[in-house]
Amino acid sequence: MHDVGQGLGAYHQTSEQSPQQLVEQHAPLVKKIALHLQARLPDSVQLDDLIQAGMIGLLEAAGKFESGKGASFETYAGIRIRGAIVDEIRRGDWVPRSVHRNARRISQAIKTIEDRTGRAAQDSEVAEELDMTPSEYSACLADANSGRLFSLDELNDSGDVPIDMETASDDPYRELSSDSFRRQLATEIEALPEREKLVLSLYYQEELNLREIGAVIGVGESRVSQIHSQAAMRLRARLVDW
Repeated sequence: MHDVGQGLGAYHQTSEQSPQQLVEQHAPLVKKIALHLQARLPDSVQLDDLIQAGMIGLLEAAGKFESGKGASFETYAGIRIRGAIVDEIRRGDWVPRSVHRNARRISQAIKTIEDRTGRAAQDSEVAEELDMTPSEYSACLADANSGRLFSLDELNDSGDVPIDMETASDDPYRELSSDSFRRQLATEIEALPEREKLVLSLYYQEELNLREIGAVIGVGESRVSQIHSQAAMRLRARLVDW
């Protein structure tokens, strides 16, 4: 999986650029990340609010960037931009607590089934484990997807898989150095069911939106959203020790 800034070579900079030049050159990166995150948020979330929060992250990145640390500016800025937007979303508290509880229940059910069977849990098995009908389980997946910010960098107790900016905002390079976690994460992603793995690849590496992914794999946007949610919760279940 690529970091936020990978594949964004158009935003390349030299170490001689001033903070103002960095901000001017990388401003399109803010909108790109904001649009990508907005696709996974409730309709009530305004793009302008996300862009405004992201610009604050870009300004902070430009002021604090040290080229000698080894990370490119676009990678560093991508982390700061995404983190600033995540902070803004968390302050908004748009996702009900019941959604987080259901996400945790689904993750636990997946872990229980996979520990018992030694293979990937099927949708029908998870629904049965939770004493839900298939339609109820699909609805829970759809709800759990609302507001999910999935960066594949580290897990938290909400049931999501986001960047934890309480640590990353103070030292973004720490996140880049978490090699052991990334190796384990890559291993678990590789072991996902093929369709889940494909959806993650198309969303995070190819940066396609849900509609475009649906066209590739032949399903609707809502089903893509459900597949993404299940992949997120499956990874959370498998990485619970982290």
